[in-house]
Amino acid sequence: MIRSPDSSGPITRLAKPHQTYTLSPVNLAFFGGTFDPVHRGHIAVAESATKHFELDRVLFVPAELPPHKQDHVLTPFAHRLAMVALAAQGRSTFIPSDFEAKLYAETGKPNFSLETIRRLKGTLKKADKLYFLVGIDAFLGIANWHRAVELLKECEFIVANRPGYSLGDIAAALPEQLRPKAEVLKAARKAGGGLAPSGAVMAFSGVTLHLLEDVSERVSSTQLRSAAASSGRRLEGYVGDAVAEYIRKTRLYRAAATSDSTAPKPESTPSPKKKSRR
Repeated sequence: MIRSPDSSGPITRLAKPHQTYTLSPVNLAFFGGTFDPVHRGHIAVAESATKHFELDRVLFVPAELPPHKQDHVLTPFAHRLAMVALAAQGRSTFIPSDFEAKLYAETGKPNFSLETIRRLKGTLKKADKLYFLVGIDAFLGIANWHRAVELLKECEFIVANRPGYSLGDIAAALPEQLRPKAEVLKAARKAGGGLAPSGAVMAFSGVTLHLLEDVSERVSSTQLRSAAASSGRRLEGYVGDAVAEYIRKTRLYRAAATSDSTAPKPESTPSPKKKSRR
């Protein structure tokens, strides 16, 4: 059971517990993030990846203490995990996982993706296949992630793309040691009319990137929190009904009220943060 953060009672388990050992090989994807809150954009990406890569499981892994957000005030982990469990309701392949929280409890240090992936692989069989599922917004800053070259070689990446980004743009985001030559990047930017085609694969220098078509709902977690601060009723359509109800009942985000109380709007194209380290 997952218990509510205020210990007022149990929250019914809505998805399978985090288990990786099975009798037959499995395809699974690690999907990390703060999930503060988990919204329909996250769900759309996970559903598309499940379909295109025949995934047996998508592990939704909320970060206990993400290195790139140590200065941010996050909603308590138990709340974020509970919302992920609610969002996973009725989706047997979606698994809410406290894997990073357990690592944090063990080490007391921020969760770097490289350490998480290596520890997670240690729970798998050799025949299992692990993917790292990530949105284009986050991937554009991957060169600044903690030991990014090693991370990119640990497992294959699935990058959820959006219109306007070419194969060349995505390859150019790689650490310099892995980046293709300029002429290759130029050709890649022209391929497919300047857009990265759905299902395209880039494999070089020990790195494999799979691309998903535009599946993002372009929902901003920041704007969701702002909307929830003024009225939880504004969240329907941006998060699942169960998650919206949970936010209302627990009064999450009310303390973070801001002057912007409008409904969420599409996110603008992000600029990678040079100091982001995951």
